[in-house]
Amino acid sequence: MVLLICVAGPVLAQSCFAPARPFVPSDSQAAREFADIIRGDFEDYIQDIQSYFRCLDGERARAFEEAREVSEEYGRFLQLVGD
Repeated sequence: MVLLICVAGPVLAQSCFAPARPFVPSDSQAAREFADIIRGDFEDYIQDIQSYFRCLDGERARAFEEAREVSEEYGRFLQLVGD
């Protein structure tokens, strides 16, 4: 029975991981030498941070819905026990 509850329980919260900031060397020669790679890192970061924001928005919406459901369940519980 416990196994069924664990398997059929609510979906776990999604984990949102922020992307790492792009590295820019302080040496101007190195920055020029690796400009294409650094530019690509910045473009990847911009795409990844947008995905991260969408993930956070989705998790926030899920958490609000869960909180609403829990509040309703608590109200039903209080009625059941007569509080």
